[in-house]
Amino acid sequence: MMKAIFKHFFVIVVINLLIACAGAPKNPHLIDGINPETRQRVEAWKTLIEQGAKKPDIDKLNAVNDFVNKVEFIDDIYHWGKQDYWATPLQTLVTKAGDCEDLSIAKYFTLTAMGVEEEKLRLTYVKALDINRAHMVVSYFNKPNAEPLVLDNLNPKILPASQRNDLLPVYSFNANGLWLTKRNATARYAGSSDRVGLWQELLQSMNVEASNEPAMICLYQYYDLPDEKAKTFCP
Repeated sequence: MMKAIFKHFFVIVVINLLIACAGAPKNPHLIDGINPETRQRVEAWKTLIEQGAKKPDIDKLNAVNDFVNKVEFIDDIYHWGKQDYWATPLQTLVTKAGDCEDLSIAKYFTLTAMGVEEEKLRLTYVKALDINRAHMVVSYFNKPNAEPLVLDNLNPKILPASQRNDLLPVYSFNANGLWLTKRNATARYAGSSDRVGLWQELLQSMNVEASNEPAMICLYQYYDLPDEKAKTFCP
């Protein structure tokens, strides 16, 4: 009798466990492989873009400069294992680090996503005189041939180019072209930006991202692993 009761009780417990397992809500963070910290960081970026879309350009510049400058600066060789690599904005955000080019690229595309006209923005290569090395900043032109404002990570304050005596401009570019740039002189158009190889590679990477953003975000979390190993952590 006791044996039959125990057997009946055991069957009920097993059934209840199976029902509980079958009905348990799935963790959404495990479905796409994106961890909560990464998801929060990407959502904060997208919220920044959405909330800034209707603001004046100067407010957009300040908000984006402050947001991106919080990313840790790390040279490419230590972060990506390459002498020179241009990361997409998502790669910079997800991996939480980048060099001057990565930070400038993130600012540039965040501003265009907010609605800043691309012809007002250029990625500008300069020589940073205080540290004696090549450097990249974002230049914002309110009008064609106007003195640009400079968005930088070395000096977080947005200033007119004439007040950045520590920077010696060399050339600048955007999706529309490439310009040879000199201090206190009008930049000279030098042709298409197609000749900037890393720029073209960056645009291709961003096109791949756009086709399956969640999958790429997941993979970027494991950027320091071989691709095949990283894929084992993502759906």
